[in-house]
Amino acid sequence: MGMKNSSVALGVDFLGYAMKNPVVPASGTFGFGYEFAEFYDINILGSICLKGTTAQERYGNPLPRIAECTAGLINAIGLQNPGVDAVVCREIPTLDKVYDGKVIANVGGHSVEEYVTTAAKFNDCDKVFAVELNISCPNVKGGGMAFGTDAKIAQSLVYEVKKAVKKPLIVKLSPNVTSISDMAKAVADGGADGISLINTLVGMRIDIRTRKPVISVRTGGFSGPAVFPVAVRMVNEVARAVKLPVMGIGGVTTARDVVEMMMAGATCVQVGAANLVNPYACKEIIEGLPALLDEIGVSAISDIIGAAV
Repeated sequence: MGMKNSSVALGVDFLGYAMKNPVVPASGTFGFGYEFAEFYDINILGSICLKGTTAQERYGNPLPRIAECTAGLINAIGLQNPGVDAVVCREIPTLDKVYDGKVIANVGGHSVEEYVTTAAKFNDCDKVFAVELNISCPNVKGGGMAFGTDAKIAQSLVYEVKKAVKKPLIVKLSPNVTSISDMAKAVADGGADGISLINTLVGMRIDIRTRKPVISVRTGGFSGPAVFPVAVRMVNEVARAVKLPVMGIGGVTTARDVVEMMMAGATCVQVGAANLVNPYACKEIIEGLPALLDEIGVSAISDIIGAAV
């Protein structure tokens, strides 16, 4: 068995970048990557999705901003980050000392201009092979409605960012919409090169003693194993609706989840909340893939992409 496992090919090509395997820590759950290098050799990862970055430094939302749930958690961190200049000049060079591969930069913003400015700075950074747009941010100039809940606004945002970014542009879709396939088509028409989904669902918990919401800003992003079936369904819908490569996200905790997400249509998979519970999550998932693929008679993981599409 042991010998046979080693012959399973785990590599995938995503947007022209050759990944060792399809496992990528999701934005916001892995910091800027180097923090995890003290736990294991992070060079085993397919890539790393950096913490969401904005044009200026942001403190984020007031505490408390995490609430535990059955099979998941709610977070309302509020894009806390040191700002794009600090990420490019300090965080990425620090990561470069312990990680040989290229990374995905995740960009947030509250106006079109902010997205464009931040994305353009990552476009000029060699360590970054693709830019992921988090369009679940509220559009401050547009009355606070999230960019990712209005197809026309999402499309025009992607179109504007694409003008400033020559590297592959991945758009991270919010599940909090009526039709995920309509959103996927809109961002594809705007010029997206790839799509990642799902971002968090909206959730809320109440402290029954104080009778107030647990989260300071009332609601937050719900993630974790509980959202996995929703994510699989949406990844499958998007893979059927558009011809772009997809990164599947949402409740991935095991090697089996990775295989299921890829069969749904994902080329590669992001692991989010699992990293917060177990810092070795990605390592354990990668190590579990060969035996599982062997068991289901698969010799190259790329063969299963979209098997259920």
